[in-house]
Amino acid sequence: MEEYKSLKLIQKSPNSLVYYLYLNRPTHLNALSRDFFTEFPKAISSLDQNPNVAVIILAGSGKHFCSGVDFHTLADVFKETHAADCARSVERLRRHIKFMQEAITALECCRKPMIATVHGACIGGAIDLITACDIRYCSSDAFFSIKEVDLAMTADLGILQRLPSIVGSGNAMELALTGRRFTGSEAKDLCLVSNVFTSKEALEETVKVVADGQGVVCIPFFSLK
Repeated sequence: MEEYKSLKLIQKSPNSLVYYLYLNRPTHLNALSRDFFTEFPKAISSLDQNPNVAVIILAGSGKHFCSGVDFHTLADVFKETHAADCARSVERLRRHIKFMQEAITALECCRKPMIATVHGACIGGAIDLITACDIRYCSSDAFFSIKEVDLAMTADLGILQRLPSIVGSGNAMELALTGRRFTGSEAKDLCLVSNVFTSKEALEETVKVVADGQGVVCIPFFSLK
């Protein structure tokens, strides 16, 4: 099984068709680094093409699911796109954004069912990730925020395109323009997640049962993608 710098891939049972893909930078609250944007689409493609994989569970290592795009990654993007010629700067920035967008879009392109399990923080780019998944669950300690507006940035990794179809255009606009923090309970009311569990342990146990059952009917499920 391939090793990654920003991810951890686990098959918890030897003969299981369920694979766990962990965001694996717990000391950085699983912030999405440059390595992530390179490795993530490769990992998803590998799982998608593996006939022994029926279901993929996306989770976060440590205390939080994901705190969004790493600030150092953002700083590097703007640093690399700086040029005396404005047109060249804009074109380089466009290419960087497309590169990051494609990593998230890899989730949508994957024909295997993707289940997102959220605990703790799910901020900014993390919401981009989960909105590209097929099923989303969270624990009661989960909280969410489309934080880009507080940084005077546009949430341009796909969330503004995906979120309205999940929570409705009005709700998506309000969340994106205010950047306010909302709970797992409100996320369920908005239909961002399908269910909220009392603890991370309860979340993991229930998702395991769902995923094991989903594996039996994964082939008809493919027709939805």
